[in-house]
Amino acid sequence: MLISLRGDHKEHLKLLLTQPESVVSDFCKLALAYMEKGPNAKLYKTAASKLNLPVDDIQNCVYGLVNLLLIACKHQLSDADFRDSVLTLGFTEQLQAVLSEFYKERQAEVLQVQRTGLVEPHYHDLQWRFEVQVASRALPQQVTPLVTMDLALRTEQSGADPNITHTLLQTDPTNLMHLANELQAALDESRSRHCRKIHRILTNRQLQS
Repeated sequence: MLISLRGDHKEHLKLLLTQPESVVSDFCKLALAYMEKGPNAKLYKTAASKLNLPVDDIQNCVYGLVNLLLIACKHQLSDADFRDSVLTLGFTEQLQAVLSEFYKERQAEVLQVQRTGLVEPHYHDLQWRFEVQVASRALPQQVTPLVTMDLALRTEQSGADPNITHTLLQTDPTNLMHLANELQAALDESRSRHCRKIHRILTNRQLQS
């Protein structure tokens, strides 16, 4: 079978059509680094400088290459079907050979991850209380405020009731404010243009599956 890609996905991969084999091989390495460690803006900036292209074009191409691998693995394309699918996108035989080698090297690894799946715990409940140590024998004038929390996390289980785990935490107001600021920074990052791009990639993958 041949896979059919969305128009924007094809546009992201079009950058590779005119590149030499060495550059396509480098993009495969960038895609592998993305799958293993996540996006690396510094590497994308370096590649953009070498190719004299906008950084966004480099990022989109890497995301497109990762998405191509995920879709091909999801449909468990044979080597021949992957080769034909890549050729229909406009790649030459030489560039197709580079991409096919990348697919063969990483197919088993990606399939294993897709079969296993990644089930992460999610927020379920939070209970807290404010405690104050008004004095001690050594420091009779010291007041030490503490916040004690019971964080409940919920993990879904196939064919069974969700698993609820409790984690007890205790901190002082200063560290609690630092934690709140870090969480707010993470929320702000989730609304960034980069995260929206990742969301579009995942959405496209779901639509094509």
